[in-house]
Amino acid sequence: MTRMWQPGELVRRRELLGLSPVADPEHTSPWDGTVWLELPLYVVVDEPDRLVTYLAPETMFTFPSPPAGTDRWPAPGGVHPWSGRDRWQGHGCLMLHEPGANHAIWHFWSGEDRVFSHWYVNLQTAFVRTADGFDSQDLELDFIVWPDGSWEMKDYELLDERVAEGRSTPALRTWLEEQKGEFSAALDRGDRWWDTSWAEWEPPEGWVGPAL
Repeated sequence: MTRMWQPGELVRRRELLGLSPVADPEHTSPWDGTVWLELPLYVVVDEPDRLVTYLAPETMFTFPSPPAGTDRWPAPGGVHPWSGRDRWQGHGCLMLHEPGANHAIWHFWSGEDRVFSHWYVNLQTAFVRTADGFDSQDLELDFIVWPDGSWEMKDYELLDERVAEGRSTPALRTWLEEQKGEFSAALDRGDRWWDTSWAEWEPPEGWVGPAL
């Protein structure tokens, strides 16, 4: 357990391949445990039951090289999906994390007046604290939730491709199918298990464009 962070601190978020909420002992991959994306986040709140972070506009991305013995990543073109851009564009993104939860709630705003646009239930492995930040891994399947209560699923059609690429495993694919059913049912009921008041949050002046 590392120390708790103070509001305004910058922490390092690392995306680690091979992190998974389910074990698959038959799966081996040369990429497992390697970092393929790093970026800095501002800490908004860090408490025992929640971690709130902010991905500021113009935040610079860092894409480490593939591990020794490989010359590509398990993704189309052999590069990270975000590698076509070097920074976060548009308004910043607020991220709500709960310890042990294999998802985070991302908040998006749009337009010159920064009007709240939608939530994003981002399936990702539960965050693991490090000395200067935390590790996680995006699990591909996501849900876009609009303020009027409607919702849509994102990237479900890619799950089989991720297994073929080596970024996912059959066991994880099965787990994601279960999550699809649970989250779909909850959203159909109109459940909002997160604090929706964060949609009104505004970043402090000067929280723009950090780099590692």
